[in-house]
Amino acid sequence: FFGEFHMRNITAEEVARHNHEDDCWIIVDGSVYDVTKFLHEHPGGKRVLMKKAGQDATKEFHSLHAPEVLERYNPILKIGSLPGTSNTSQQTTSQKSFGVPIAYAEPYWYNSDMKSPYYNDSHRQFREQVRNFIETEVVPHFDEWEKNFDYPREMHQIAYKYGVFGACWPEEYGGTPPPGGFDMFHDLVFWDELARCGGGWLAACFLTINIALPPILAVGSDFLKNKVARPCIEGKKIICLCITEPYAGSDVANIRTTARREGNRFIVNGEKKFITSGMKADFFTVAVRTGGEGMNGISLLLLERGMKGISCRKLETQGWASSNTAYITFDDVEVPVENLIGQENQGFLAIMLNFNHERFAGIVMGVRGARMCIEEAVKYARVRKTFNKRLIDHQVIRHKIAEMARRVESTQAWLEQAAYQMNNNVDPRIIGGTMALMKVQTTQVLEYCAREASQILGGVSCIRGGIGAKVERIYRDVRIAAIGGGSEEVLRDLAMRQARL
Repeated sequence: FFGEFHMRNITAEEVARHNHEDDCWIIVDGSVYDVTKFLHEHPGGKRVLMKKAGQDATKEFHSLHAPEVLERYNPILKIGSLPGTSNTSQQTTSQKSFGVPIAYAEPYWYNSDMKSPYYNDSHRQFREQVRNFIETEVVPHFDEWEKNFDYPREMHQIAYKYGVFGACWPEEYGGTPPPGGFDMFHDLVFWDELARCGGGWLAACFLTINIALPPILAVGSDFLKNKVARPCIEGKKIICLCITEPYAGSDVANIRTTARREGNRFIVNGEKKFITSGMKADFFTVAVRTGGEGMNGISLLLLERGMKGISCRKLETQGWASSNTAYITFDDVEVPVENLIGQENQGFLAIMLNFNHERFAGIVMGVRGARMCIEEAVKYARVRKTFNKRLIDHQVIRHKIAEMARRVESTQAWLEQAAYQMNNNVDPRIIGGTMALMKVQTTQVLEYCAREASQILGGVSCIRGGIGAKVERIYRDVRIAAIGGGSEEVLRDLAMRQARL
């Protein structure tokens, strides 16, 4: 009976009778809400709600709130719908398209009228699988994680149960690839869909394993693979990559952390900075100097939480709030020789080749972030009015959206071109310069779109929370995107050196 009452049809005339402070109903998008007990909890104060008591508040609601607010309060406040109102979600408004029905808010191939040589049914099914995970397990909690500068450790295992966390890894180590295998376009879909709710949790939960584990699988011993791969891929353990130092970031060849050989062990001393997932990690893939100066003296070692002499201090970052970024100190840490990853003094190449995929993931996430800026700007511009007409009806606003879309779509095309090369096993050293330039292109597009979306949303994009929350968060994340994995300046130079001008 209780459920039937909450889902019953309610006429507008009946709603109109509930227009007092002790009995207040409103209508939003054809749904009826009893906000009587919510009046004093409303962040904008009860006066705002009372102005629309017993009336349709749809226009006012959408000018002030993000659509996600309705999803959050539907189970609590919704008591019924106006007769003839459809309860289907916006997601299913068109059987021919997938995702948000706003131009340029999704990749072109999400519309089945558009053709692509790169994607098939496997990619479409995987796309839906990842989005289901994000919408179910991440979206309801994401704002809380960012506010608390942390995310639950069990998210790794939850993602694994959805078939998402292990999708890109070999089955022999617990991987769960889609039927038929996981190619670079599955990888593109993977990062794109995850980035719809990006930020610190995504970097910590998904990105760090994708940059810290590959060197072990590529050049590590069977002993290390068996020790680390399966527990990390299944989400039971966390691994992070430790390269950047207080004295060396993009200049990897000049790292100072040392590993001195003493019999059957290495003695590690030094510091690492800006280490994503450092606070939660059980394993650390660490770049150390075992030989002379320069790139030919660098090795990779696996260090483990619990080894005496490892200390981690949390860094509160501008962006990626829930990334668990750490400053890590190694003080006479004793590491068994069998924890050497690959050959001694041969770690630099493994690090460099690993950068291509790290940048690829960052590029995909950056393009999605830019699309989210378009989405949020269009949604806001459709309902916000200035000078007696909607923002979207002002030519200057449409031109802003057009320029954002132009930059995003051109970057998407370049991204798919690179994915095709990687899918066909082109030598990573050949496409390194391309990946470097593409990352520069992407972060500049992301920064441009974040700025323009912020201009369109105005003051609400400066507030953490509310209708402008996504744009505000993306704007904070831009600098990390433009610096992490190689700054724009360093990557430009890298690309030109590889071009042998």
